[in-house]
Amino acid sequence: MSLRRALPVLRSALSRRAPLSTAPATREQHAAGLEAVRGRGAAEAARPPVPAVDFGNTQEAYRSRRSWELARSLLVLRLCASPALLARHEQLLRLARRLLGQRLFDRLMKMTFYGQFVAGEDQESIRPLIQHNRAFGVGSILDYGVEEDLTPEEAEREEMESCTSASERDGHGTSKREKQFQAHRAFGDRRDGVVSTRTYFYASEAKCDSHMETFLHCIEASGGASKDGFSAIKLTALGRPQFLLRFSDVLTKWRRFFHQMAAEQGKAGLAAMDTKLEVAALQESMVKMGITSRMEIENWFTVETLGVSGTLDLLDWGSLIDSRTELSRHLVVPNMQTGQLEPLLLRFTEEEERQMTRMLQRMDVLAKKASEVGVRLMVDAEQTYFQPAISRLTLEMQRRFNVERPLIFNTYQCYLKDTYDNVTLDVELARREGWCFGAKLVRGAYMAQERARALEIGYEDPINPTYEATNAMYHRCLNYVLEELKHNARAAVMVASHNEDTVRFTLCRMEELGLHPADCQVYFGQLLGMCDQISFPLGELGFRWGGGGQGRRCWDSPPPPLCAGQAGYPVYKYVPYGPVMEVLPYLSRRALENSGVMKGAQREWQLLWQELKRRLRTGSLFHRPA
Repeated sequence: MSLRRALPVLRSALSRRAPLSTAPATREQHAAGLEAVRGRGAAEAARPPVPAVDFGNTQEAYRSRRSWELARSLLVLRLCASPALLARHEQLLRLARRLLGQRLFDRLMKMTFYGQFVAGEDQESIRPLIQHNRAFGVGSILDYGVEEDLTPEEAEREEMESCTSASERDGHGTSKREKQFQAHRAFGDRRDGVVSTRTYFYASEAKCDSHMETFLHCIEASGGASKDGFSAIKLTALGRPQFLLRFSDVLTKWRRFFHQMAAEQGKAGLAAMDTKLEVAALQESMVKMGITSRMEIENWFTVETLGVSGTLDLLDWGSLIDSRTELSRHLVVPNMQTGQLEPLLLRFTEEEERQMTRMLQRMDVLAKKASEVGVRLMVDAEQTYFQPAISRLTLEMQRRFNVERPLIFNTYQCYLKDTYDNVTLDVELARREGWCFGAKLVRGAYMAQERARALEIGYEDPINPTYEATNAMYHRCLNYVLEELKHNARAAVMVASHNEDTVRFTLCRMEELGLHPADCQVYFGQLLGMCDQISFPLGELGFRWGGGGQGRRCWDSPPPPLCAGQAGYPVYKYVPYGPVMEVLPYLSRRALENSGVMKGAQREWQLLWQELKRRLRTGSLFHRPA
């Protein structure tokens, strides 16, 4: 069994992909998108003007919150900004638990950190908060925030066992993967240096089935609580990560080979979508390398697969890795250290292939359930040594399920140097194949870990060098996607950011491009317990026409007139839930993340304090949200 069978298995699990061509079905789908744009333009006259959003109006921003909730936010955010407390927060939590007992400790947590950042313990207990936020125009991205409380030694052991092959563990073989895609004991605990995101370690196939069931319950809860909800999943929870490592290694080497061939043809340094190889010169190079005979190489590049242009781009190149089984037998790439050609595809044992198949099947089950209940599925980004495979598998789900609207959203981390290339390639792939592009743009959650790992192991740092460079990357990617949305009513983006400047940039570009909130193509997302001064002024009562109690969805019906001060943008809170003790690891990282946020920006704390003082001054301390 070999990795070249991975994608045929994926085809059977996630259905057959559309060809890289302008086939009749693809043209019809593209025409439908253009017709939707024309329909949107015809309806613009009936839309109300979009009011300006004031992120400094504390009375409007916090009118959904009681005064005691403002006081709790002030306390928690201030504690998160204390280095002395954060340095000892785990010891302090253990001491409080011993002194108070489990019952009183749980109550203390619900009054403070847990109550600030977590919606509740189960599907029933989170429903009031979800419905309350939705009444004020803010939806939910549900995320079951539970993870195992492993020791660093236990995490390291599980990671090393699950990321190496049987032959590597037995000492009978050496890994041909590049350093970035090998497991390294010093970085076995993937929780180190990571904030505000769960981490899963592989224990068994039964445990992966359990994670799938948890995700299914989360999808059902999201569908039951809201008609326009999202649910988040992580692919490392659904299977043995060795497959993700090996598949990422293959995809990265294949892309690097493309750029090496481009350099030979004098086309180095061009943007990904601007780089095109001359097929005749490529065939000549491959013959010289001794990959196979000239006749067979010529059979790989035909009019049926590549058209008549005589060139191929990176999308064409990527399709060769799975669309030509005869090519898969010969896929080799040059090893830059040895100068030798090495097989691109490595062998799987039968057990490893069964594990891979189960991972793909679990993905399929979750996507089908999301489609059935009308919940959009967000596939979280993870470490760069997993991410190429995660993105490729997410694209396969998008090909199948994003037919009429964007149901599956891929996540792009803008602190990575290659994010713009990846965004532009995926947008172009969606155009060619006729499915709906869906993206979530984030800055990223693994910077400290990724940078330390690259330095220690010895590969190029994948992270942008400065925060300013990351901001520039975020805005560049966002602008590109917004331009696509202007011409394609079937695409959508989630702007997941706590940065007011980024939100203002988005609103400004939407106005310039004629993208109205009623189009429901641009969503905004912030974490529960943070940045209410952004979320609630953006949303206000928009969800009453976006699929609330009427059972409608914002892509089905126009909005009624907005009241004064309402913006009506689709905006969501990232809502974790789970039992107190099982969510504590998540809360620990949230506290650490808020430390970094609060050091650089006191604005949220100042606005909260300003609103609390206003209520004291005006006699509205007992304000009740209505």
